[in-house]
Amino acid sequence: MNMLRQEIKDLLFEGAVIPAHPLVLTSDLKLDEKRQRGLTKYYMASGAGGIAIGVHTTQFEIRDPHVNLFEKVLEIAADEIDGSNIGRPFIKVAGVCGLTEQAVKEANIALKYGYDLGLVSMAAFKEQSESEIIAHIKTVAEIIPVFGFYLQAAIGGRVYSYDFWQQFAEIPNVYAIKIAAFNRYQTLDVVRAVAFSSRKDEIALYTGNDDNIVADLLTPYRFNVNGETVEKRFVGGLLGHWACWTEKAVSLLKSIKESLANGNENISDLLSRNIEVTDMNAAIFDPAHAFHGCITGVHEVLRRQGLMENILTLNPKENLSPGQAEEITRVTEAYPHLVDDDFVKKLLEKELV
Repeated sequence: MNMLRQEIKDLLFEGAVIPAHPLVLTSDLKLDEKRQRGLTKYYMASGAGGIAIGVHTTQFEIRDPHVNLFEKVLEIAADEIDGSNIGRPFIKVAGVCGLTEQAVKEANIALKYGYDLGLVSMAAFKEQSESEIIAHIKTVAEIIPVFGFYLQAAIGGRVYSYDFWQQFAEIPNVYAIKIAAFNRYQTLDVVRAVAFSSRKDEIALYTGNDDNIVADLLTPYRFNVNGETVEKRFVGGLLGHWACWTEKAVSLLKSIKESLANGNENISDLLSRNIEVTDMNAAIFDPAHAFHGCITGVHEVLRRQGLMENILTLNPKENLSPGQAEEITRVTEAYPHLVDDDFVKKLLEKELV
């Protein structure tokens, strides 16, 4: 069993901004390796604590045999990170998808390139029992440290029981769970299950709830466990939303941590910020059209900044929804304090990305 390195575990539990890394394509739908590497450099320069690649934002089609880019994008990101002079720990998370045979193969590829954790998607398990999925997670955890993932049902996930998350939390080598249920009840199931588990201090919680990012990071979850109060918090986020405007996301997480350390100082301002961030997320993630433009929305922001040349994806059906470009313009103008255009401009001027 491959264990998590202590410096990575420390950073993971301290709480980090982990962008879900997009895939950059040329106009003829080939990998744009220069800009792909540039995005990784941008995330490091932004102060992010890591990246997640091979995930939804990277496009699941990279696994299609005729595309065959899963290993390549993992290799490129690892090469940029390992070859950089970043001088600090940086978490490398690889998406691990499919039923057990495929997931084992992907976990081993991630290990080959030195990835720290596998973000394990359970979306392929449509009809299987929860006990079968627990067995699947245990198998993957024997290969690579696991970053659990609760995906909202609206885009292909399943609703899992509290008992499922109780069993999940007890699996050795599970070190984090990303909760992207977009649902307070289901989010609470996971947090409570972790709090009541024997591994409550061994699992870091990360928000993937794009509709509630700041509030997730501010909220203390407290439970009476055998007469003692156990508190769990979301310490960071692994988010497609943080794949753009990343430098401002880093500043935001820092402000949240400072507020918590100072007795909830500026809590009202941060709760107001939560609404602003959710408004921005609505523009790029496109919930108005059932999240159809969630990948291309991120691409559009990066294109406008000059980090991408186009917003193309491997799936020709994916594009901006009607009115989405206008919404991105609106939120960019409405919340300039959450936009890192000037930071990106300086990076591009200095050819650092």
